[in-house]
Amino acid sequence: MIIDGRKLSQNILDKLKAETAKLKFKPVFCDVLVGDNKVSAQYVKMKGRLAEQIGISFKRADFPASITTQDLVAEIERLNKEPNLCGLIVQLPLPPALDRAAVLNAIDPKIDVDSTGEVNTKKFYSGQPYLIFPTAAAVVALLDSVNLDLKNKKIVVIGQGQLVGRPVSFLLKQRGLDVQVADINTKDISVLTKTADVIISAVGKAKLITGDIIKSGCAIIDAGTSESDSGIVGDVDFESVKNIAGYISPVPGGVGPVTVAMLLKNVLTVAQNF
Repeated sequence: MIIDGRKLSQNILDKLKAETAKLKFKPVFCDVLVGDNKVSAQYVKMKGRLAEQIGISFKRADFPASITTQDLVAEIERLNKEPNLCGLIVQLPLPPALDRAAVLNAIDPKIDVDSTGEVNTKKFYSGQPYLIFPTAAAVVALLDSVNLDLKNKKIVVIGQGQLVGRPVSFLLKQRGLDVQVADINTKDISVLTKTADVIISAVGKAKLITGDIIKSGCAIIDAGTSESDSGIVGDVDFESVKNIAGYISPVPGGVGPVTVAMLLKNVLTVAQNF
């Protein structure tokens, strides 16, 4: 069974639109784009379109790749003060010359809807999150959407990155589930994946997960993305696993659309507490 992220995303967006309509003002969401990365620009455009679709005003702030960290921080601090701003994010990746931590920490924590700053990250891991990492929330929502009983199931999370792997592992462990992780130090992931009931991969390496290293009937959430000649692909070799896995989220059309919905859900949360 293919887990339809686009359908789940639309269900979430419909609910958000109804809640946004109850607000006494129109919230604004701003995405900062540095440089001319075409993939990033397309992603920003999609987020803007969906924001407007549910009643949230969208603002895109473009800056050249040559901007200094100091100047970009100053621009973000200026944007923080925009009227009715309920969400501000910086599109990643940033040009390598920029200090990523300094840039992300310049976002006011109250409107840090990607939760990339230190303040919101600490709140998340203290178990009292103000806002939840959108991609991690999307992964959990996709798992929940197929109503699997995850008790006594072996869950393997591949990748322990800041935005997906680590927070996903934390959210699932909070539910008391059996979560094992594979990171850069794991020599052979197949030792874990061959007996896993659920595999969540967030590495960004094409064909990392193949049919010969998974258990029949397992559920796979593919949260990895990388570029190939045929476009954006995930970590999973879809053709080799499709007749072995019980459930799989595709790339594109899986985690991505739900991530945008969860990001906009965070914007609404800010607006409701404005």
